[in-house]
Amino acid sequence: METNLCVAGFGGQGVMTLGKFLAESVCSSTDKNVTFFPSYGAEQRGGTANCYVVISDEKIGAPLGTSQDDVIVMNGASLNKFLSYVKPGGTLFINSSIVSDDIPRDDIKVVKAPVTELALEMGNSKVLNIIMLGVYVGYKGEIDPAIVWGTIEHKLASKAKLLPLNKQAFEKGLEIGRSQR
Repeated sequence: METNLCVAGFGGQGVMTLGKFLAESVCSSTDKNVTFFPSYGAEQRGGTANCYVVISDEKIGAPLGTSQDDVIVMNGASLNKFLSYVKPGGTLFINSSIVSDDIPRDDIKVVKAPVTELALEMGNSKVLNIIMLGVYVGYKGEIDPAIVWGTIEHKLASKAKLLPLNKQAFEKGLEIGRSQR
């Protein structure tokens, strides 16, 4: 089995971090093959940035493609660019704080979460990616949340004072994701 995920948003929304945390969690805790392919460039702050994560039981060929099982969009520009990438039967995860467009497809599942709004309510806009990671993990139900949290905790160990807020953000995301299964 293979899962292809594209994560897209404005540079600065933590798109790459979300993808890295997911890839590293699966890579360190399973025998699955994982690739992480970032798209940097001039888009780091303000433009559309994206990354791809492929998780597979088999060897992985090219991680890029216009046929994705799941797409996470954090802004309207990303929705416009990547909506067509979601294959029929796939899932589109939307930051509904920013993206309010109607989705003109009935062949995909749509999971909405107001992650920007929630992050601001928690006092730090930078945790919106951790909330969305929780939404994804909670909705999919395929990756042990404790393992993902362990990766987050390990990566943020040098910033220990940020761990409680990130834990709260991740748990809120899990709750939202599970509620929309």
